[in-house]
Amino acid sequence: MNIKEIVDSVKNKEKCLRPSVVDLSCDEEVGVLMKRCWTEDPADRPDFTTLKAVIRKLNKDNESNNILDNLLTRMEQYANNLETLVEERTADYLDEKRKCEELLYQLLPKSVASQLILGQSVVAETYDNVTIYFSDIVGFTSLSAQSTPLQVVDLLNDLYTCFDSIIENFDVETIGDAYMVVSGLPVRNGNLHAREIARMSLALRSAVYSFTIKHRPDDQLKLRIGMHTGELQYHRLRLSRLADELIYKFT
Repeated sequence: MNIKEIVDSVKNKEKCLRPSVVDLSCDEEVGVLMKRCWTEDPADRPDFTTLKAVIRKLNKDNESNNILDNLLTRMEQYANNLETLVEERTADYLDEKRKCEELLYQLLPKSVASQLILGQSVVAETYDNVTIYFSDIVGFTSLSAQSTPLQVVDLLNDLYTCFDSIIENFDVETIGDAYMVVSGLPVRNGNLHAREIARMSLALRSAVYSFTIKHRPDDQLKLRIGMHTGELQYHRLRLSRLADELIYKFT
């Protein structure tokens, strides 16, 4: 076969594409050993211990045993190092894959993230009954104007941390001090959505009453809350980007 025929055979994934050993001027056992080394099933290929034993047997009358042993030892060491490197790279890949999946589960609802991990597209859906919660901090603009940027960041970080344990099982979107929480999607929960949002609202209100603003401990934080229940169309856009976009449409 010429070079072009070999390349075409590799492209076409032809099996058993191996060099010809018909005209090789070597012992028959060497030819058999070579064929065993390139068998299709890796389990049928001899390991280095077997190779060394067979080659020593074939080379017992040759004076270059030391050179041959060194060569085989180096080949074995190279193969072992390569296997170790592959295992390390595979472990690194699996670790990074796990981190990416965990991040995706934090950014998106579990059902949506699972579809993306499986390579499936997320299509728009209509939900007959859901409840959406809206809230913001009363006087947040005025409070921000009287605070430094770092104080505002610390305030929002403390507030989000306080709220996270309460709303961790809901689909949540935040814009500054505003919260939008949905119950009943993407996992439908029958007629429980209104009750779940109402209970969550009461829990958040109680948390705000006991919340302390570090740089203004004498000020009482107040939360403005609103809820709406009805039919909804839901879709996520720009799923390939870190900051995805939501579309909610009440009918």
